[in-house]
Amino acid sequence: MSQQPSKQRHLITVTNPRSPVSEAFRALRTNIDFSSVDKQIQIIMVTSSGPEEGKSTVTANLAAAYAQADKKVLLIDGDMRKPTAHKTFSLSNRFGLSSLLSQQADLEEVVQESGVTNLFIMTSGPIPPNPAEMMSSNRMSAVLEELRQRYDMILFDTPPLLAVTDAQIVASKSDGVIMVVSYGKVKREIAVKAKANLDRVGAKMLGVVLNNVKRKASEGYYYYYYGN
Repeated sequence: MSQQPSKQRHLITVTNPRSPVSEAFRALRTNIDFSSVDKQIQIIMVTSSGPEEGKSTVTANLAAAYAQADKKVLLIDGDMRKPTAHKTFSLSNRFGLSSLLSQQADLEEVVQESGVTNLFIMTSGPIPPNPAEMMSSNRMSAVLEELRQRYDMILFDTPPLLAVTDAQIVASKSDGVIMVVSYGKVKREIAVKAKANLDRVGAKMLGVVLNNVKRKASEGYYYYYYGN
């Protein structure tokens, strides 16, 4: 049963679905759906070149946009170094992805209701000493295959590309990647270097979200999508 969304932070697609920003997320959803004709896009990784570019906010709102389209959606907080999903959705982080990969909990224990209809959350779980090794494990691959059978869409929030190798590992296991770039903050050469890291693991680049582009003062921030 859906709960009231008042406890969510930054979920403009839920709190103000008619806003221009919410419409931009729906446009992003549509562009992703039409981005591949040969293979279904089911697991999407969202990342950025560096910290504080808004990737977690984009991931949460895009996940909500898919849920509003009657898709059964799972958002996975794959940032096992600086997790945020449990704060965004006011959930417990006692068990999560790290618990599942270390076999300290099963799938039913680590998936929680978000308070948004059709949207489920797997928090990061306790911070482990070896996140990259966990991400690259056979266990991770097996978990993703099982999740494909249970959910229509799986969105994976990961650490920044240039900080650690976690995102590159997840990218190789995903159907597509979205990179969030903060307008006016990230230098072109940094963004190019981040994309090169994705190219090295054969990741399918779906496009880039240009974040924090100011429009009218009343509209706040605007999210813009463009493909390769």
